[in-house]
Amino acid sequence: MLEILDDIDRFRAAGRRVALARVVDTDGSGPRLPGAAMAVSDLGEVAGSVSGGCVESAVVTAALEVLDGAPARMVTFGYSDDDAFAVGLTCGGTVRLFIEELDW
Repeated sequence: MLEILDDIDRFRAAGRRVALARVVDTDGSGPRLPGAAMAVSDLGEVAGSVSGGCVESAVVTAALEVLDGAPARMVTFGYSDDDAFAVGLTCGGTVRLFIEELDW
């Protein structure tokens, strides 16, 4: 999380709205540990990583939905999930993320 604070500040200084996705739990083999975070601006700019690249595009899509008015939510990607396999989470584990809009 700390490594993306400068990017969040930059997004905020530019007047952007920002969603934050955070790894809150993993089960089995996971690409990133709980606490890993990714910020997504309303322009689709990304800072940080929650999966080392394997589900990032799906997380960006979910973050943009939150910025478009969807409620904050928990999302789960796992090896057996069709969506996770489609975006490349083949490490054999499950990763749970919480996505919310940052409220300044």
